Amino acid sequence: MTEMADYPQTRRQPSDPTPAVVPTHHPSPRDVSFSIQTRMDSGLGRTGVIHTPHGQIQTPAFIPVATQASVKAVAPEQMSAIGAQALLGNAYHLYLQPGAELVDRAGGLGQFMNWSGPTFTDSGGFQVMSLGSGFKKVIDMSGPHAPDGTGSDDDTAAGKNRLAHVDDDGVWFTSHLDGSKHRFSPEISMNIQHQLGADIMFAFDELTTLHNSRRYQETSLERTRLWAQRCLDHHAGLTAHRSDRPYQALFGVIQGAQYEDLRRKACQDLSAMQAEFVTDHGTDRAGFDGYGIGGALEKKNLGTIVSWCAQELPEDKPRHLLGISEPDDLLWAIESGADTFDCVSPTRVARTGAFYTDYGRINLPRAQFKDDFAPLQPGCDCYTCAHYSRAYLRHLIKAKELLVHTLISIHNERFVIRLVETIRTSMIEGTYPELKEQVLGRYYSAEASDPPGASARFSVTP
Repeated sequence: MTEMADYPQTRRQPSDPTPAVVPTHHPSPRDVSFSIQTRMDSGLGRTGVIHTPHGQIQTPAFIPVATQASVKAVAPEQMSAIGAQALLGNAYHLYLQPGAELVDRAGGLGQFMNWSGPTFTDSGGFQVMSLGSGFKKVIDMSGPHAPDGTGSDDDTAAGKNRLAHVDDDGVWFTSHLDGSKHRFSPEISMNIQHQLGADIMFAFDELTTLHNSRRYQETSLERTRLWAQRCLDHHAGLTAHRSDRPYQALFGVIQGAQYEDLRRKACQDLSAMQAEFVTDHGTDRAGFDGYGIGGALEKKNLGTIVSWCAQELPEDKPRHLLGISEPDDLLWAIESGADTFDCVSPTRVARTGAFYTDYGRINLPRAQFKDDFAPLQPGCDCYTCAHYSRAYLRHLIKAKELLVHTLISIHNERFVIRLVETIRTSMIEGTYPELKEQVLGRYYSAEASDPPGASARFSVTP
């Protein structure tokens, strides 16, 4: 992967946020916690609760993505109505527009977007890959992989130009909006995320691809380790500096691609990290408040990689798996020890006219739905299915009416959120194996081309 000399700065970097008042309470890591409620009889899965200043998150939980302070085409009030417990914004995109300083002045991400629940922000680490190599997803990238440890470290996705250049201190980004140059480092990412004010932030990391060589994965992992300590140290300083604000949790990010030794090493290294925090009683040393499991991986290895991490990471800290939402991925991730996850897929596929059902994902523009007056998913409890038919929604697609993006997105987000709710209930009640068998048997069955109504005991629909 190429390195690049310093670009001329074209935009003022965010300064350390300034506190407004003298605090009566020093925010500290003790203000955010995770409690485990039940454990699976087999596997590493568990249910629990993440406690944040803006509310609780019952886990396992799917966290919808609001990249630019908006879940695409869906209002925050609608997201609350369909059961979303938290939303995830992106620090890089919000830095570009409207700017972290503006969001800070608005009272933070949640208040800015009229969302009263917990919020997450990604660090910009995903853009190191998506703007660097040009790949847009972390599972099963197209092109030649490097299973034997060899590969091209300068590969880019077809038709993509490299817009991110990594060095040991940070990353130079070229804006996809106007071509301007922007510098990100661990400290700058922490400044931005503190100004955005999310309840849960992620340390700045380098996300590699499946194409990178073993040698580069090792170099990148060490870089991410050093960046993680810098993030933790700067986070502790900003927490003391912004002591008029609620505590913001910081999750370290685990990389290592598909190598077991690298994944376990990353978990051990980040678990041991600490920084000194100011508290009401002096100072206290603390580590990360949770951990994100990131990086590129093959779908077939997802559960295995999550389990490696779950075996190494502290039991009393939540684990967030970045970038998944397919039913089989969710099941493998949850039983392997992941607590929360995020993905843009529900709204992304909605904008192509695709919708989720218990029997698979279906493309609504197909001619068979022209006079189909059934809801998208018989028995679904979402607003869209209660009020609109497949025929009407297909008409909106053909007429290029933007309303259809909202209506299908509401359904798809509710489908994934409800699936995870159902998984959580089955874990508590001890019926997870039966649920897993039914979900996988239905969703990936040959019947997906023409789904019947849902009525069985473990259906995703109510």
